[in-house]
Amino acid sequence: MAVSKDMPILIVDDFKTMLRITRQMLAQLGFMNVTEATDGVDAIEKMGQKDFALIISDWNMEPMSGYDLLKHVRGASKTPTVPFVMVTAERKPENVIAAKKAGVSNYIIKPFNAGTLKSKLMAVLGPF
Repeated sequence: MAVSKDMPILIVDDFKTMLRITRQMLAQLGFMNVTEATDGVDAIEKMGQKDFALIISDWNMEPMSGYDLLKHVRGASKTPTVPFVMVTAERKPENVIAAKKAGVSNYIIKPFNAGTLKSKLMAVLGPF
């Protein structure tokens, strides 16, 4: 089954520039139904207002990290299976292991390009 390019996507990052870049890459891939959040707390608020089919979140944010957001998403009754892609500049193996144990769907190391984003999303969502 083909992935709907109209699926609602939530992108979470505390840097406006990264939100803009990620939104542009998603648009290049045909995904236009994108909502932005500036941290984990903002993301949880937006998830209370709308259901998302995919979450792409930065790891390092204040006051709530992407890792804490991931644990919240996996523990919430509405969102335990929503695909969650973690984006980070951290290359520490212990972070990757912790994210996998917490239920991350995929992991992207910054900097990345639209090709990398597409391959990571295809691994999670299937062909599009």
